[in-house]
Amino acid sequence: MKEALLETAVDHFGRLGFEGASTRDIARASGTAMSSITYHFGGKDGLYLAAAEHIARSINAYHGSALEEARQATTTSPGDAIEVLLRLLDGFAQMMLSDRSRAWSSFIIREQQAPTEAFDRIFEITMRPITDTFAHLIAIARPDLSRQEVQAAVFFVMGQALGLRAARASMCRMLDLDEITPEASQFVRRRLLASARASLSAMPENA
Repeated sequence: MKEALLETAVDHFGRLGFEGASTRDIARASGTAMSSITYHFGGKDGLYLAAAEHIARSINAYHGSALEEARQATTTSPGDAIEVLLRLLDGFAQMMLSDRSRAWSSFIIREQQAPTEAFDRIFEITMRPITDTFAHLIAIARPDLSRQEVQAAVFFVMGQALGLRAARASMCRMLDLDEITPEASQFVRRRLLASARASLSAMPENA
């Protein structure tokens, strides 16, 4: 019951924002009583933060094993590091293309525009481990880059994958797609990985 409440809260907060979402509607849609929100979360503020943590835990569950393998890999060659990174990026892209990421992304995009404590929790629980892992691999792949350049590379490489969800309507319109079929998913993922590989192989402008 608590899981259903959190899933419903993520959906409502993602679509309507904190102010627009109603705890009464969330309780009704999840098939629980209003008292459950007060009992488990103390109220709307607590439910919102719990929804943020639920998103973070869900993302970790999706990527956890792949991230752990990447962190434990004894990768020392630039080529190997790029291959490990591209596998992680492909998994990230698959998540962005999946239906489940819609509600997560709507919630997170709102927090990106006007960060609250909920963003801090999402960032620390799931985004920092992911970006740190990408940064570790890029630093191996591109030892010529400064720390700031590595962090910028992480942002832009991951940003392309995030765009698969955040700019999904534009992508479909530009590619003449009515929906993301398995074939379309494979196509855009191939292009994403090719773009990432090219950007990671390019020399920095000030080289």
